[in-house]
Amino acid sequence: MSFSSQVKQELLRELPEKHCCQLAELSALTQTSASLQLRGGGRVRVVYETENPALAKRIFLLLKRRMEITPQLEFNRHKRLGGRRLSILTVPEAESRRLLIALRMIQESEAGMVYKGVPRAAMTRRCCRASFVRAAFLGAGSLISPDQEYHLEFVSSGSRAETLMKMLEKSGIESKLTRRRDADIVYLRRGDDVANCLALMGAHRALLEMENIRIGRDARNQANRARNCDEANLKKQLNTGEAQAHAIIAYSLAHSLGALPGDLQEIGRIRMLHPEASLEELGQMLKKPVGKSGANHKMRRLMALIQENQRQDGDRRDDQANAEFIGNHAPEQITD
Repeated sequence: MSFSSQVKQELLRELPEKHCCQLAELSALTQTSASLQLRGGGRVRVVYETENPALAKRIFLLLKRRMEITPQLEFNRHKRLGGRRLSILTVPEAESRRLLIALRMIQESEAGMVYKGVPRAAMTRRCCRASFVRAAFLGAGSLISPDQEYHLEFVSSGSRAETLMKMLEKSGIESKLTRRRDADIVYLRRGDDVANCLALMGAHRALLEMENIRIGRDARNQANRARNCDEANLKKQLNTGEAQAHAIIAYSLAHSLGALPGDLQEIGRIRMLHPEASLEELGQMLKKPVGKSGANHKMRRLMALIQENQRQDGDRRDDQANAEFIGNHAPEQITD
């Protein structure tokens, strides 16, 4: 079973107790799972369709308890959906008009029926916003398992998508809007927003599972960063040690280490023999062991002397080359 299905099963276990919250859920389920059949002459009929029998039962109970409406229930196998069984709940015409007016989806006027929005409480009360978002997820939502990525989305369209985004924003949840095929998609991509949305809907078990996954992922990421840092430091250490060893060998061949102070001779010979060793390890190999700071100080002095000697050798070579050039191109002396 997918993580999204697990969340929906958890949300379907309990019905809201407050009448205002029941109306908010009916509003969202009507917008996501129902279609309006216009019958002519101002007549309309609301028809709910869902593949989830538990969701069909929830819609039936909400209509029965909140609106005192008993919809007609039938089942049908949809060929385009691989023969899966659809639960169809049809609200009678007279009751459909009363339902849509209660949901503020239509309003009687001289010009006929005017489409509105959602119950006022759904926008002002947190409990009703939670019920609306929960029902929108049950009707047209999906959630990718957090061990893959953080992504929760609602399929909606037009003003309904904007209404849902406003509700999420009022609950401190940042959402974004995109379009896929012929539908608007309201989606969440940040882990904190997905977690807050699960908490808002009341999916506490799913939230705990997600937090456990997040903790494990963070621990793995920290371990990977630490390992990468260690590998980078080790590579830097090896490169530095090899460069120092090469410089000391070149200096020894040109001038001999005997001209250097005794402590620098010792650490220079150890570095030539152990280019892979760290400064701390070098310090422990000395006759009088020192710590990392002491070994670093000695090595800095040694490398500074070597670099100064290299600079002086370079200057001497340049002077010699200039002298040879001048000698080869000097004007011939004129003799009588």
